Amino acid sequence: MTPSSFVERLKQGPLLFDGAMGTLLHSQGADLDRCFDELNLTHPVEVAEVHRAYIEAGAQAIETNTFGANRFKLSEHGLGDKVAEINRAGVELARRAVAGSFKAGYQSVLRGVLVAGSVGPSGRQMAPLGRLQPEAARAAFREQVTALQKAGVDLLIFETFSDLDEMSEAVRAAREVCALPVIAQMTFTEDIRTPLGHTPEQVVEALRGLGVDAIGVNCSVGPAPVLRVVHRMRQALGSENGTFLSAQPNAGWPTRTGERLMFPATPDYFGEYASALIDAGATVVGGCCGTTPAHVAAMRATLDNPSPAPSLIKLKPVAEPEMVLGPEAPTELAQRLAAGDFVIGVEIDPPKGYGAEKLLAAARMLRDTGADVMSVADSPMARMRMSAWAVCHLIHSRVGIETVLHFPTRGRNLLRVQGDLLAAHALGARNLFVVMGDPTAIGDYPEAMDQYDLVPSGLIRLIKGGFNRGADHAGSSIGRPTNFLVGCALNLGAADLDREVRVLHKKIEAGADFTLSQPVYDAEVLRRFRTYYEEQHGPLPLPIMVGILPLYGIRHAEFLHNEVPGISIPDATRDRIRRAGEDGPQEGVRMARELLIELGEMVQGVYLMPAFNRFDLIGEITEDIRSLSLGKR
Repeated sequence: MTPSSFVERLKQGPLLFDGAMGTLLHSQGADLDRCFDELNLTHPVEVAEVHRAYIEAGAQAIETNTFGANRFKLSEHGLGDKVAEINRAGVELARRAVAGSFKAGYQSVLRGVLVAGSVGPSGRQMAPLGRLQPEAARAAFREQVTALQKAGVDLLIFETFSDLDEMSEAVRAAREVCALPVIAQMTFTEDIRTPLGHTPEQVVEALRGLGVDAIGVNCSVGPAPVLRVVHRMRQALGSENGTFLSAQPNAGWPTRTGERLMFPATPDYFGEYASALIDAGATVVGGCCGTTPAHVAAMRATLDNPSPAPSLIKLKPVAEPEMVLGPEAPTELAQRLAAGDFVIGVEIDPPKGYGAEKLLAAARMLRDTGADVMSVADSPMARMRMSAWAVCHLIHSRVGIETVLHFPTRGRNLLRVQGDLLAAHALGARNLFVVMGDPTAIGDYPEAMDQYDLVPSGLIRLIKGGFNRGADHAGSSIGRPTNFLVGCALNLGAADLDREVRVLHKKIEAGADFTLSQPVYDAEVLRRFRTYYEEQHGPLPLPIMVGILPLYGIRHAEFLHNEVPGISIPDATRDRIRRAGEDGPQEGVRMARELLIELGEMVQGVYLMPAFNRFDLIGEITEDIRSLSLGKR
């Protein structure tokens, strides 16, 4: 089918698509963790039966069971090399169902049943929020679309995309390899924005520019929010009649009953909304998660006997909450860094239990010896510890010194990240150190979830460009802007300086305010990094708090030098700590003091890390630093 013939078909009247594939396969016993696309090969009868049921319910177009059949999602199940095979099988099963399904009263409909190649998102987060580069995404979509086109689909339907940039790459990929008609459907939240914050108007503008044949919404929550999206998309299109709208909502909000997911929207309810969606401007309608052949049959009945939408289906504008308060004052750390003061920070690990008395005593001692801020790690080395938020709150409230909360992205999805940010701010932890975090595989619970939605530069951008401006990731107001100061990690001695400089520059562009470095044992390491950065990007624009981990002895030095990536200890330094023998801890303190003097004005602060929780030795250094008069740069 060509785009022009598809457009001519849509001009004839509404086109009814099928409903959920996964819902029916799950109801037949398929586990939710299974790769549903693989069932095209292993359980073809069951897949074909779903297609047949939808056709006999009155669907005029059915989608292939290939929603997740791209190389990234299939690789999660060890099927990355079967992209072409699985997509081809999906099309063949749909074609067979069209050829073999008949039911009294629907023969005329069956003659025109279309097969749409279903393409879902890659399952990876696109840069800059994630690590998937546009070129890699487009290559994966080209591969899948090519397989679907060769197998003989009538059109392509890109659905359930939350990232407009990823959708754009998918459409471009399709245009590069075929001339099939394209339906492009984004998913929206109840706030009438995509999960990444785009409005219906922004989606229309972007996709209209790519020349898709139909723009729409699917999945989301249920028919009511989808109706609102369609209405706004129609307004955005204005009088333009060359682009059509599609709508395929879920059957409401799912709930779990035992091992089953249940959706509340009844077929009759869906049938009523079919009329409302058409009235609002949709030409393509159907169902998504939770819908069944019964829902499609109800929609078919409504389309065959159209009547005005019931009065209970109304479009009510949602008022955006007004922002009436400005942000809080900058933190003391922010003020000190802005003034050019030399800042002393000390890292402290949360306790393994809930008793914090020793930790608080150490914090008081360090405060009294000259520390400006306590940097609180979050589950260091993936070991189970008290929440870093609680430690920050206790130190701040009971010791009276500010903290820097380590905020790893690993193990947090986008929803949890934003809730955690609000919680941290409410507890007074407004200095953040954004890091990837240690992988759970090396810690106490190696089987624990280790996924994440954001890389550090993406989280920095979310905080500085969103929360600190009063909006969440979706662009909705959070009522009052936060005022986070955001630090980022820096490995001055990285083996691949080009990559380290590139990553740091991304963090700076995202809005990072300062950086904490890994431990340094040679001032030349910092000089070399600065020179390398400045040759590519000009003067380094953010303060560096250089990491100093005093050596405790020769075994400690050899371990760091040989086993910790990014740490290199000069031979002379290791020889010196070896000669110190039992006096190693004190010699480590002396070398740390000498290094700070040599670093001089190249840094604006120090980030001290106690070896083996010897806070007394760190106290000697903090007390000594004040006597060095390391002041403004």
